[in-house]
Amino acid sequence: MDYNLAVIKGDGIGPDIVDQAIKVLDTIGTKYGHDFSYKEVLAGGAAIDATGEPLPQETIDVCKNSDSVILGAVGGWQWDHLPGEKRPEKALLGLRAELGLYANIRPAVLYKELKAACPIKDEIIGDKLDFVVVRELTGGIYFGKRGQGKGENGDYSYDTMMYSEMEVRRIAINAFDIAMKRGKKLCSVDKANVLENSRLWRKVVLEVAKDYPEVELSHLYVDNAAMQLVINPKQFDVIVTGNMFGDIISDEASMITGSIGMLPSASLGNSKLGMYEPIHGSAPDIAGQDKANPIATIISMAMMLRYSFDLEEEAKAIEVAVEKVIEEGFRTIDIMSEGCIQVGTIKMGELICERI
Repeated sequence: MDYNLAVIKGDGIGPDIVDQAIKVLDTIGTKYGHDFSYKEVLAGGAAIDATGEPLPQETIDVCKNSDSVILGAVGGWQWDHLPGEKRPEKALLGLRAELGLYANIRPAVLYKELKAACPIKDEIIGDKLDFVVVRELTGGIYFGKRGQGKGENGDYSYDTMMYSEMEVRRIAINAFDIAMKRGKKLCSVDKANVLENSRLWRKVVLEVAKDYPEVELSHLYVDNAAMQLVINPKQFDVIVTGNMFGDIISDEASMITGSIGMLPSASLGNSKLGMYEPIHGSAPDIAGQDKANPIATIISMAMMLRYSFDLEEEAKAIEVAVEKVIEEGFRTIDIMSEGCIQVGTIKMGELICERI
């Protein structure tokens, strides 16, 4: 099979990690008889430097006409002086909206070999941790009405959190479907004790739950959910929540699993087109130094093969290769521990390709 992929390497360590992800995909292509072709386009700070805009129309067009999108990372201190509408991160929101990617799937897996990197006690974690955060991606406070002005108390600004019934229903269905394929447990995270928006969220989730009687549904307020992730993370199987809450909760999950460099993500909509990226940022302080951990990006490629192309065997081959490399004691600096073998970005990519 032939697959056309849009590639956005982005800023900072983006090019470092995406290069290794492409290397892994090419290895999969050789082994399983697939041809992956790549069209590189700009977004984020790199696009600002080249065109003056964080998300050029050419990038949108190429992405829409591709089978899927690979994204590295965007942003950096170089562009912090720009107004909000012109900053690199605006490209992420624009891509999600333009491509209709409303569901962000973020698996959080702690490999037993990386337990030493987890800040939580062994007796709480156990042998393995494995849950998924399903984050709504195109609504909520990041996409709501915003503004600023001057009043009697000085400058003011506001951002509006808003969800429609349709937006909540479709992400809830997505989360319930994922729960059905896993442990059949779903926790919906909101702030329904305070926010009208969250009361609608909970109402719709309860309605959708009627179509999934096999799934055990629970609800947590977001502050309690943040505490429960530290106190007893093993209680979770699938978590579904809104855009801002999901952003925060999934970053917390990344540290529980040892390193933000280990967590992949898939952004999906109603078609097979998806955008696949690590959840971490651009880390400009280590860009180009062969220090970045490419594993999150590489596992994101496994998610692409699974969700966009229905290539389960190929996806599993990547995941097994990553597990083998970790079991053999190879580590990038962010997950390094005593007795292990430290390697750089490039070597880690090569090792995973060899295991495939």
